[in-house]
Amino acid sequence: MNFDIRQIITVTMVLFAVIDIVGSIPIIVDLRRKHGHIESEKASLVAAIIMVVFLFAGEELLNLIGIDVNSFAVAGAFVLFFLALEMILGIRIYRDEESNSASIVPIAFPLIAGAGTMTTLLSLRAQFYAINIIVAIVLNIILVYFVLRSSGRIEKLLGKNGLGVIRKAFGVVLLAIAVKLFASNVKALFV
Repeated sequence: MNFDIRQIITVTMVLFAVIDIVGSIPIIVDLRRKHGHIESEKASLVAAIIMVVFLFAGEELLNLIGIDVNSFAVAGAFVLFFLALEMILGIRIYRDEESNSASIVPIAFPLIAGAGTMTTLLSLRAQFYAINIIVAIVLNIILVYFVLRSSGRIEKLLGKNGLGVIRKAFGVVLLAIAVKLFASNVKALFV
């Protein structure tokens, strides 16, 4: 086994930044208001499964449908870009169909296990051992679960103004991640 605490810490921090569950709190609170209920366990479990499956089969799956990793990353950058615009400008671009729960879409996918996370997993797979990445995924999913579970208390603690400030600040961070993801992958599309 290639179990390495340093790798686990590094990968956990990278995934924490990309998943950005703290920055997603305002989105989660909005979804909870719209849908009334978020199944924390279901959303966390589905996100974990998506990430682990994509860790091992992502590149092959993309190759099978004729998409390279760079194209996938650029598409993910656009999704993150529009989510960031929604957060910063307070507008709604994405119109979803009504459902009684927001657990799978959009929380598990694309909020937690979105294109940015999946692209990051493929990049991490090239640098770190799979066992360490899996442990880092589990640690992040535990944190995601607790944030989803506590979203009501977090909303009360921060209040409407606090959530607004966090939403805009993390919108800018998400926008920066989108720009970086786009810039680091778009060159490869024209080579």
